[in-house]
Amino acid sequence: MASALSQGVAALSIGTCFYRPQTPKRVWIAAVLCSVVPDMDVIGFWSGIHYGDFWGHRGFTHSLVFASLLASIVTFSIFRRLSSGIGRFVLFAYLFLATASHGVLDAMTNGGPGVAFFSPFDPTRYFLPWRPIRVSPIYVHGFLSARGCAVSKASFGEFGFRRFSLGDWW
Repeated sequence: MASALSQGVAALSIGTCFYRPQTPKRVWIAAVLCSVVPDMDVIGFWSGIHYGDFWGHRGFTHSLVFASLLASIVTFSIFRRLSSGIGRFVLFAYLFLATASHGVLDAMTNGGPGVAFFSPFDPTRYFLPWRPIRVSPIYVHGFLSARGCAVSKASFGEFGFRRFSLGDWW
């Protein structure tokens, strides 16, 4: 299921490609934050912004341009105080991939209008051809609701977390 938790796990997983023992912990924290920032667009629901609008959910903040802008801003702000161990380009690449992974995971869900990967140049919303991820409720109260728990349970079951008992291993 696509959620803030799974987005953060994806960012840390991507980070394994960029791991260096001397990399400061704030780099990993920044990547996790970058991976969840795109969903800040849900604030627009309270101000009358519609789902399919430029600033709507899965719109500009889920685009590759936004991922580049956010990665650039965070790279510049972190790199000024960053000790050696990770270069500016490597940090940018990691933060870009962490942010862009959010849209990719959302494009693999079974709900919503798709992701505007190429916004602001093209407002078209896309899904990937393979959509195995169940869409989760957007708000925390929905995430903890009966539907949210059912989606979580079904999602974990799909990946085999509950399919094996100890007897299956013998």
